[in-house]
Amino acid sequence: MNIADYKKFDVLNGRGLRNSLFTSGCRHHCKGCFNAATWNFDYGTPYMQQFEDQIISDLNIANIKISGLSILGGEPFENVDGLLGLVKRVRQECEGKDIWIWSGYTFEEIVADTSKSELLSYCDVLIDGKFILEQRNLKLQWRGSENQRVIDVKQSLNQGMAVLLD
Repeated sequence: MNIADYKKFDVLNGRGLRNSLFTSGCRHHCKGCFNAATWNFDYGTPYMQQFEDQIISDLNIANIKISGLSILGGEPFENVDGLLGLVKRVRQECEGKDIWIWSGYTFEEIVADTSKSELLSYCDVLIDGKFILEQRNLKLQWRGSENQRVIDVKQSLNQGMAVLLD
C-alpha cells in the first residue's frame, strides 16, 4: 500500500481536530474527482511500520485534543490489507479516538463483501458513494455530492441497514 498524503492536523475531514491519511489507488475514477492523482496505486510513498507508529503517536499527543483518524483516498477499501493493522492499533492504543472513512463504495456494497466489511467494523463513520459531478454541492459537510451519505457505522451494523449520522 502507498500513502498519497498525511495531514497531522486537519479540521476539514470529520469532526474536531484530526489526523488524516490519504491512501493511493482507486478504481472508481469518478468524473471531477478532487484527488485524481491518487487513482494510481503507485502514487506517493510506501506505507511502513515506522509511519504507522507515527500516526499512533500523533493520535496520542498529550497536550492537544485530537478527535480521531480520518482515512480517505484514493479508495481505502482497495487497501484493506494495509489498513487493518492500523485501525486495530487505533482501537487498542488510542483511547477515545474515532475513525472516519470515505469510500466510493456504498455501505451495502461494503457489508456484502467480507474482505471489506472487517475494515468497516473498526470504523465509526462512513462517508459512502461515488462522487457524482452532476450532483456536486459545495454546501455539504464532509462530502462532495448529494448521493453521498454520512453513516453511523455502529448503528448501521446493529440495525443491518444504513443509519445516517445525527
